[in-house]
Amino acid sequence: MRYPWRATVLGSQVAELLRRPGRFAATGLSLLIAAFVVFGTVMTQQILTATAVEKFRGTPEAVSIVVTPGDEGADIGESRLREIRRTSGVVEAVGRIEDGVPLGGSAVDRYLSLSADPGTGALAEVRLLDGTYPSGPGRLAVNTRAAEEYDLAPGTSLTLLQPDGEDTRRVTVEVSGIVRSTATNDVEPTGYAPGPQLRKILGASGYARVDIRTDTASSASVSAELTERIRQAVPGAEVRPGDEVRDEEAREAVAAARDNLDLVTVFLAVAVGAAVLVATSTFRIVFTRRVRQLALLRTIGATPRRLAAALVVEGTVVGLLAGAIGVLAAWGCGQLVPPVAGRFGHDLSAASRVPLTEAALTVLGTGLLAVLAVLAPSLSASRVSPLQALRTAASEESAVSGIGRTLLGLLCAAAAAFLAWQQYDGLPQPGDTEYDRFTALTVVVLSGGLAFLALIALGPHAVRPVLSAVAVPLRRTGAAGRLAVAGVGGAPRRAASVSVVVALGACLVGSTLTCLASLDAYERYRQAVEAPADFRLYPRDSETLDRSLAADLASRPGLADVTAFRTAEVTEGAYSATISDLDLGTVRSGVGLTARTGSLDDLGPAHVVVDADTAHRLGVEAGDRVTLTFEGRPVELTVAATLTGAGPWGGQFFVPAADLTRMGADAAPTVVTADAAEDGAQGRTSAQRAITDTLTGPERGDGRVIAEDAAGQAGESEDLRTTATTVIMLLGLTVLVAVAGVATTASLTVVERRREFGLLRALGLGGTAVHRMVTVECALYGVLGGILGLALGLPYSWLVVRVTRANAPFSVPAGELAAVFAVLVLVTAAAGMVPALRASRTSPTVAVAQTD
Repeated sequence: MRYPWRATVLGSQVAELLRRPGRFAATGLSLLIAAFVVFGTVMTQQILTATAVEKFRGTPEAVSIVVTPGDEGADIGESRLREIRRTSGVVEAVGRIEDGVPLGGSAVDRYLSLSADPGTGALAEVRLLDGTYPSGPGRLAVNTRAAEEYDLAPGTSLTLLQPDGEDTRRVTVEVSGIVRSTATNDVEPTGYAPGPQLRKILGASGYARVDIRTDTASSASVSAELTERIRQAVPGAEVRPGDEVRDEEAREAVAAARDNLDLVTVFLAVAVGAAVLVATSTFRIVFTRRVRQLALLRTIGATPRRLAAALVVEGTVVGLLAGAIGVLAAWGCGQLVPPVAGRFGHDLSAASRVPLTEAALTVLGTGLLAVLAVLAPSLSASRVSPLQALRTAASEESAVSGIGRTLLGLLCAAAAAFLAWQQYDGLPQPGDTEYDRFTALTVVVLSGGLAFLALIALGPHAVRPVLSAVAVPLRRTGAAGRLAVAGVGGAPRRAASVSVVVALGACLVGSTLTCLASLDAYERYRQAVEAPADFRLYPRDSETLDRSLAADLASRPGLADVTAFRTAEVTEGAYSATISDLDLGTVRSGVGLTARTGSLDDLGPAHVVVDADTAHRLGVEAGDRVTLTFEGRPVELTVAATLTGAGPWGGQFFVPAADLTRMGADAAPTVVTADAAEDGAQGRTSAQRAITDTLTGPERGDGRVIAEDAAGQAGESEDLRTTATTVIMLLGLTVLVAVAGVATTASLTVVERRREFGLLRALGLGGTAVHRMVTVECALYGVLGGILGLALGLPYSWLVVRVTRANAPFSVPAGELAAVFAVLVLVTAAAGMVPALRASRTSPTVAVAQTD
């Protein structure tokens, strides 16, 4: 006898899936988001790679062959270049040189890269913008960067300082034109001239590379015979096809984008993990709702094994469907991104191919995630007693947690605490160069993972204590607030399942913001130490500077914040060190130095500030005494403060000017610093001109004073901000999954608690109050998650900062963390708006109806 397919265990579950697709759509929403995010990343990689390759310009397309010297070969000389040009099949060959020289004509150090280029023809890498390209000796074209930074124009003279043994050869050239390079990596001030002229200017013996254009259409069709003839013309040289060189350059051009995508991959794992947690919670809610149906199947003979298998198949189908929809949605968005971005002025290229393999893997991976998510709930549901077929489908939880779950949570917490303490006990000290930071960070991440597992296991126990602390004001807002607190507290396991995912997002975003704030403070400190001013002037031979130099510089309109100070050599025991009377409050504007111990404001007579490395070596902190020896005379000083890192301009001890004078130091300054009065290239050019004019003359000329451009040392802040923005956006994926979890949980809860809402309506609670109650319940998920996440994330942030940068100050961005907390509460509340609307429309007659 054949039974209809609905009569089987698996058939009954498929029928339930077809009868109520909305319930399972909620179950698969988090998996759909995970699939969308994963395949969206694939599409992003395709778009960024295509865009980078499209915009990249390196070796010209006309180059068929590239010849470079071998591993041990010298540069390719002019005679070898002529032999290459005489080779049959070669249409054109140009030699290239990449070098650079310092520039004269300014008291401030300047540098110009030099590149050989024909200027015209198919092999040229530059395009003329103004003037003419060099066609004779003593002429040079410069790119727009050099013209802007060094205030150059056609007709301007340049002095190149070419080393000649122990002397310096001065070569004067005329700027003939301004060019723009077609190479993507043209970011430095650069001068261009044809190869023979540049060789004479540099005194070079040959070329570092030769680009060849052949009589074939592409480098792929270059014959092996022609390649061999070129190898014979240049013995020992490396001969490569132009396409191979361009491909290598293109790979390097997209390396930065791929680095960012590698970062995306790391956080994708977090978002996928969050999706599994949400899916597990929603599957558990769905299966709990179907207790009577599952019990009836047990009554008519369904074994737990078949029941569990049917539920797993059901979850797998949901996962595969969610994966397919997520992939299609991500592919559609990927097709829309380039034209939409073009409307906003951003040129993006469409993906070069449809990543079918990645699409299939994403769908299958989503199905696997569904299996992992449904496994535990299905095993629990399959063990339902047949007697429960006689009961109503209750929504309450039978127990908060089992003993095994609690013990597992305590074990994970103990392991996390042990690993964290181990790293805390072995934190690096200032000056410690042998500390393995990668291993330490790995252990910290492992400890954080164990701590989060402990939070998952112990979450039901943590919900009620935290809820009782934060719900005091809600209970005073009326019946809706009290009912919302009771609704969340009455199902602690469900509340924990949702809040833990929110906590994951809050922990990652909060700890990332804290770490980045601390590293940003460290970066600003580093800039204040390595480049406290735009320019530094110091004597070449004599021990001091002219006493009027600072005043003369301060009178120049192109300069600002001119500061003069003294440095001297002292000894402390067997070590020599630098002492300075630099006012630590005059370093670069907007950047403040911080103290590890003590306060910089306590620096007064007979006191000293010590840098971190020296303080660690001496074992001193604020309040201790140190004895320094200057020119044979000991001086005892009290430590007012120790710095968190190195001292500005390499100073190790800092004292008031009066103390340095009493020690016997000359009153004349040894260093003068200054800033450009205006920002930008024009401001720096004006500042360099002011310094040059001040140092010109018999009193200070002839190179007796060195002016150093120090501003270029401070350039990582923008990279740090870019990284911060990228990381925060990526972590937003986790928050998105968490919000989806809140929405699905609220939707299923509304269906599950229809009789409860109907009874409340029958007792006189208005629809608006019911709406407010459900919305507040969802907001409480954000409150619980935010508190638990930040409580977990801040200690680990401190540990990460200490492991990464021993000298970095720990900075808590309270305003940003408060904003994150507020946003989490608002978005989780917003996620419950639609379910709350459904709940508010529940009829009072539902209170006497049968449960589903």
